[in-house]
Amino acid sequence: MDISRAEQRILHLLAQGGRIDIERGENRRIVAVACITRDGWRTGGLDIPLFRKLKRRGCIASSGGRPYRITGRGLELVRAQADNR
Repeated sequence: MDISRAEQRILHLLAQGGRIDIERGENRRIVAVACITRDGWRTGGLDIPLFRKLKRRGCIASSGGRPYRITGRGLELVRAQADNR
């Protein structure tokens, strides 16, 4: 299954140890999502439709009320990239 460049970018950050934090509104619906790198920096490029797409495909999951992290399925989909650190 091919994934878009935006999905690839987010999954790569998550594979390096990042997380996705969500913010819920009063009616328990998701109102904001933020991708946080392993260094604690907030990155752009993640919006609610992209978050839902990754969740629907099984690339990310949350357990025990913790932030969303990459799953084994997400690791299969992400292509190897050089770390530009």
